[in-house]
Amino acid sequence: MNQWNGTGRLVKDPEIRYANGQNGQLCIASFNLAVDRRFKKEGEATADFISCKAFGKTAEFIQKYFHKGMKMGVSGRIQTGSYEKDGQKRYTTDIIIEEVEFLEKKESNNPAPNSNPAPDSFMNIPEDISSEIPFI
Repeated sequence: MNQWNGTGRLVKDPEIRYANGQNGQLCIASFNLAVDRRFKKEGEATADFISCKAFGKTAEFIQKYFHKGMKMGVSGRIQTGSYEKDGQKRYTTDIIIEEVEFLEKKESNNPAPNSNPAPDSFMNIPEDISSEIPFI
């Protein structure tokens, strides 16, 4: 079975292009995910950069809702290929994305009122009040 699941952050905004498909224009999204390694060795990178591609409606969804730095969960399949450039054969490995999901809430520029009370906003309670509070 060829299935890959991963979570990571977008290294940069997805690159979008359109190609002629059977039903008109086909949207293609290409992007890299920075996927943290479970175990880290001193002096080595702590993430792998996974090349991903999405097509059609999935690509349009990614273009519309995801941008650099966002954490996303993806599911797809591994696809290898090769091409020739300057007389040398080059090999590629990509994840073809079939499903994508949000893994963190959208940050708001306008926080709700009183959502972050000031550190000094606690009510001062006098020490001799314990006799008036029934549950102490």
